[in-house]
Amino acid sequence: MSMITATLIAVLLIVVSYLIGSVPFAVVVSRLMGLADPRSFGSKNPGATNVLRTGNKTAAALTLLGDAAKGWVAVVLSTWLTQRFGMSNSVVAACAVAAFMGHVYPVFIGFKGGKGVATALGVLLGLNPWLALATVGTWLIIAWVSRYSSLASIVSAIFAPFYYLLGGNVAWRMDGSVAMAIVAISVMLLYRHQANISRLMTGKESRIGGNKNKTDSRRR
Repeated sequence: MSMITATLIAVLLIVVSYLIGSVPFAVVVSRLMGLADPRSFGSKNPGATNVLRTGNKTAAALTLLGDAAKGWVAVVLSTWLTQRFGMSNSVVAACAVAAFMGHVYPVFIGFKGGKGVATALGVLLGLNPWLALATVGTWLIIAWVSRYSSLASIVSAIFAPFYYLLGGNVAWRMDGSVAMAIVAISVMLLYRHQANISRLMTGKESRIGGNKNKTDSRRR
């Protein structure tokens, strides 16, 4: 394969991954189920947590699954095609970041997306199920102890790169480009949680199962 052909395929995969990540499942599921647009209430964040504020747990679960699935699909598809064409893992890493950024800045809804927690999980699952399991375990422990969903996401984002490094060449094959992709996604997750970090520091963040009447003033 020529360098030009390989470059074109790589660019195409990255663009497709971004478009997959851009699918706004929170908006799509809400419309299909006759619910209010998640961008019009609560945190105005098109994600599963805000959809849950409608009280429809099924819609929230479908949104969560959809957002995670698109990260997984982008990574698995790019992995299969790069292996088929004998391309570098750096292309998979780029596709992983592209899918995540597609959720955060989706072209289909004016580049105003969610925080990317579920999509990041899907990406990790596509890269390595054990890595995803370790990260989910961290989220569950922190969420159970603190009752803060945002804190669990923040801590998980910090630990995910360390898990990858610790398990490198032990539980999975270490790859520098993949490590950089995970770090980039983790940094963006922390950036997207700036408001939550501020509220956590001032004691104003809402807890899991907290008073629903106060959710509008406690944006997640």
